[in-house]
Amino acid sequence: MGPNVISVSVLTGFLGSGKTTILGHLLREPEFSRTAVIINEFGEIGLDHELVETSEDSFIELKTGCLCCKVRTDLARTLQDLLQRRDRGSCPPFDRIVIETSGLADPAPILQTLMTDGGIATRFVLGSIVTTVDSMIGVGTLGREKISQKQVAVADRIVLTKVDLAGAAEPALLRRLAELNAGAPVLYAEHGRVKSQALFDTGLYDPRTKSLDVNSWLADDVHKPAHHDTEIEAYAIVRTDPIPAVVLTLFLEALAEHCGADLLRLKGIVHIAESPERPAVIHGVQHVFHAPIWLERWPSDERRSRIIFITRRIPRRWVEVLLDAIAAEVAQVSEPL
Repeated sequence: MGPNVISVSVLTGFLGSGKTTILGHLLREPEFSRTAVIINEFGEIGLDHELVETSEDSFIELKTGCLCCKVRTDLARTLQDLLQRRDRGSCPPFDRIVIETSGLADPAPILQTLMTDGGIATRFVLGSIVTTVDSMIGVGTLGREKISQKQVAVADRIVLTKVDLAGAAEPALLRRLAELNAGAPVLYAEHGRVKSQALFDTGLYDPRTKSLDVNSWLADDVHKPAHHDTEIEAYAIVRTDPIPAVVLTLFLEALAEHCGADLLRLKGIVHIAESPERPAVIHGVQHVFHAPIWLERWPSDERRSRIIFITRRIPRRWVEVLLDAIAAEVAQVSEPL
């Protein structure tokens, strides 16, 4: 990570699924010592008392060298306050931020803030989205709570908690997770412990950062047999031929206009016709899209465009027909008279 660019990861999961317990253990790990934690939760900060030093405001210095605070007005303002303290040296230095969401929260607004707020966009890059699931009652929660399904669907990593109590994850739970998000690796936390590198070693590829793996970020094998929920489905759109820049622009605009909240997440690497040696990385949540990031070079010999969709009631075929129709229309308009 470059000195002025900070990775922001999101830790989400339904009420009681063990987010704060995992966070408490992570903050004791040496590699986590340069981390700021933002708690976007109702009530008091729930970290163990031995982690917390006294503080006269909502920014709490932890004995491990980390910094913790609660969202006071809005997330963008809290992030800006953190940056100002870091830049003037009035708080412990940090290289990473982790946002712990409310158990009842839709993570989409947080992701949208990170992608679109002009005051923070030049200093932050979206890291991993990690979702905790209670291995003992996860099947029931996913069956009852729509927000729990969405938290799982948008994840880059899924952490099954309380496996020491459950003995083993129910096959029904693993099947349900695969239906909602086949691309995200499933990790296991025993007594609230899971290695930090396993959680936060993937994120949005950005040329300003150290080398991150686009294939890991996309986290999807397009040759897998499709798993899908009755409403939520994940699939990959792959194109061998380069895509003109105007086609990509119109395609994303059409998705934003017509899909809205049902486009839970989109991420991909695109071979742009006008820039064959510099692919574009795209990322979107619902109707909000991050400005494309242009890589200096292709990260591997794979040159196909690959776009991962996580959707609710948006058929894969509809997306493919939309992209093909826009490409055909642009090609027709571009033909010489």
